[in-house]
Amino acid sequence: MTDTLLSNYKKYPRMARWFSPWLLARLLNNVILSSIFGQYADRRLMIAALDTVGPETHLARAKEIRPLLKPDADGAVWIDWVADLGDGFDSTYAVASLLARKQLVVDGQTLPRGQALIMGGDEVYPAASAQAYQNQLRQPYAWAFPDHDKKSDDGVPVYAIPGNHDWYDGLVLFLAFFCSEKRWHLGNWRAHQRRSYFALQLTDEWWLWATDIQLQDDMDAPQASYFNTIARGMPPNSKIILCSAEPGWLYTHTNSKSWSIMDYAIGIAEAADRNLTIPVLLSGDTHHYSRYSAEDGKQFITSGGGGAFLHPTHHLADKVTVKWTGQNKHLSLTTSPEAGHAEVPDAVCYPRKSDSVQMLWRNLLFAFKNWDFSLLMGGIYWVFGVAIGLRNQWDTYAVIAAIFATAIMRYTCVQEKSTRTTVLVTSALHAAAHVVTVLYFATFFAQWNATHFVLSGEWYSVWKWLGLLLLEMGAVGFFIGSTIFGLNLLITCAFFRMNYNDAFSAFRMGRYNNFLRLKIKGGSLEIFAVGLTEVPKRKDWAPNPRATRGNPEEPVFIPTKPLTPHIIEKVTV
Repeated sequence: MTDTLLSNYKKYPRMARWFSPWLLARLLNNVILSSIFGQYADRRLMIAALDTVGPETHLARAKEIRPLLKPDADGAVWIDWVADLGDGFDSTYAVASLLARKQLVVDGQTLPRGQALIMGGDEVYPAASAQAYQNQLRQPYAWAFPDHDKKSDDGVPVYAIPGNHDWYDGLVLFLAFFCSEKRWHLGNWRAHQRRSYFALQLTDEWWLWATDIQLQDDMDAPQASYFNTIARGMPPNSKIILCSAEPGWLYTHTNSKSWSIMDYAIGIAEAADRNLTIPVLLSGDTHHYSRYSAEDGKQFITSGGGGAFLHPTHHLADKVTVKWTGQNKHLSLTTSPEAGHAEVPDAVCYPRKSDSVQMLWRNLLFAFKNWDFSLLMGGIYWVFGVAIGLRNQWDTYAVIAAIFATAIMRYTCVQEKSTRTTVLVTSALHAAAHVVTVLYFATFFAQWNATHFVLSGEWYSVWKWLGLLLLEMGAVGFFIGSTIFGLNLLITCAFFRMNYNDAFSAFRMGRYNNFLRLKIKGGSLEIFAVGLTEVPKRKDWAPNPRATRGNPEEPVFIPTKPLTPHIIEKVTV
């Protein structure tokens, strides 16, 4: 049995190869289809149309969790938050095994397991599929926190927010797993929600709102009506933890509407005229930990370290301004509101900004780390080499330059969601580097081949010429062309706050994971940000000899060296 488990475990997916041409083509197809679903067949509307219940039922559902949240000896309720999981199996399982522990002793503090788990978006990568949900979400969580009784619906409740990767199939599988009447089992966790958005009453004073912004950064009418109903039914002076799949405060410089949707939810709470306040906003989507504070003490926390590849922190602005129901709210990276907003960015970023910059040098090995993309670059260089060999004229050069410029500038503008001058200039320089490289080597090899084969009198067929050029220009594209691509990511991410997603997805680092453990007691909220810098490699997991069937307190696999989590910071609200 143990050998079978270990053999199966070794087959589970590693970090997604984001620059694989096959994956890029598949994601492009998913984005196009999901956009059509989002615009013309929004399943949130379908679920709402089928779930025709009154305001009293919505409020009763929001309160269903209360009996399951048993205060500890100190009178506190504990809730866990994790986001952006289901990418690399090893990192996802490592975080899941920490979340599953009955008590997590870290840096001298004992943190009881959350009595509910909130998943903050992008539950699977790279796109929603039955296999991804099984292999990259359900199985690691089931092994980390084994099911005590597969026939029982008793267990720790789990609620999930869909992210863009969950929406890539039109939200079909997310709704089937998390919103089904029959509760889905993730090990000893149990899915409880009925819609992709929800509200939960955690204590007498604290509530949690989770919005679904869909792919179009949109709050549909039934969702707005739902939160209006919840807001009007909440006790006066209640406090709300507002959750979203995207940290809109980080995306104010792009065309993203994610902040406007959060602001819309804020407006719903304030318009209820019940003195509802929102002291904390939580999100994932960006795969790091960071925290901004407003002058009035509101906390804006991004925690997306549940197992996906790492995102940088060095690009984060020290100050951000957002519109809070029409009024400017100034946010800053700071240790605490009481510190007078002294700028100490490294204290609220994980990884530290300085470490983040250092990691970028890994892109010097882009060509080897992303060998399948490098093969594509070799093929592109070969095609252009053939074109120059057939017609070595200025019009051929112009066409090649136009193709490179159009493709790279279009790609960069879409990725950055911007056409600002910096984006256009850097992408033009990137394209120019490829054009110069292609023209130089294609001309060089044309002369070399003519001198050493044609002029020497050796028989020289078209097929031999194409094959020889494939070896020559293919090697240039693989090694030099792909390295130019990696250098562009390194330079633009380091100095121009661009390409932060691609620059880090290129080396697929499954480290610097994090999650949040929330302690609610009376009107106070303490947030423990837990970090895990090192994740065991595949060979460093072993079957747990203490694991027995139906024992949720013993994970199926344990690391050969103990996991070493630490507290990134503790935030008191």
